Amino acid sequence: MVNREVIIPTGMEILYEKYRYCPGVRVGNMLYIAGQVGRDEQMQVVEGVEAQFVQTFENVKKVLTAAGATFDHVVEMVTYHVTSPDLYTASEQPPLTIPYLPLFIQVKDRYFTNQVPTWTGVGVTSLSTPGLIVEIKCTAVL
Repeated sequence: MVNREVIIPTGMEILYEKYRYCPGVRVGNMLYIAGQVGRDEQMQVVEGVEAQFVQTFENVKKVLTAAGATFDHVVEMVTYHVTSPDLYTASEQPPLTIPYLPLFIQVKDRYFTNQVPTWTGVGVTSLSTPGLIVEIKCTAVL
């Protein structure tokens, strides 16, 4: 049987208790981080595009830290970006396939300052909660 360690950072207990959702699972030297989104500890969606990107990365960071890791340990990142036309501004003509991608990259680069993971970005029509615009899933080697 595989030895699994559930990683539940402080402030994310409700995810496991109410939704049976593990923010992270460690198996051996691998850490699998479930999709993190821009919600605060009160489960409220953070307002503002950049603020939501930052909160999403901060939630990934909480899981990494609880497992004794950093962004340097992340080897793979998959991001899901809501591509609703409502997210486009008039200045984005023609609209980007993934809205706010340049801003997302700027925020990402604040967190991945040394090692860069593989990255797959996917456009989706919606996420689990109205108002969410990005979800980040990572795999790390510890």
